Amino acid sequence: MRRKKVALITAGVVATLGVAAAVAVPAANEWLGNRHQESSAYATGAEAKSKRPSVPRWLPDDAQSVRYAMKTTGGERLLKATLPGGKPPARCTPAPASGAKEVQLRADWFPEGARDKAALRCGTYFGYVDGDTLYAWQHGEDLVAGERENQES
Repeated sequence: MRRKKVALITAGVVATLGVAAAVAVPAANEWLGNRHQESSAYATGAEAKSKRPSVPRWLPDDAQSVRYAMKTTGGERLLKATLPGGKPPARCTPAPASGAKEVQLRADWFPEGARDKAALRCGTYFGYVDGDTLYAWQHGEDLVAGERENQES
């Protein structure tokens, strides 16, 4: 009887630890993955650029409802903004989706599958306009390449 009781207690402890690990490990992974990510919202493009120097200069000052996320340990960026008249920023040029790099960051306000919709290249950002909303993202490697080009020119 004593062995059976020890076996049941041991099985209960193991099961409890397994459940705790199943809950704790994913939560810890999410925290670790997002701890270097910052997200901000601004009323206009001008406000976003004045408060956060890393917001791209090509974003029009009169853009509205700007959402911006960045990785503090790299060059990954996300940008969402309402554009006046839905026209892409002047410094954006058409670019085929086939050349776009994958979106590395995630935010609840940034759509899944953006890479397949890429139609613009705005500096080091890929992007597209949906209605009057611009979605743009920067891949970390492109920031490094862009900074290198600026130093060489």
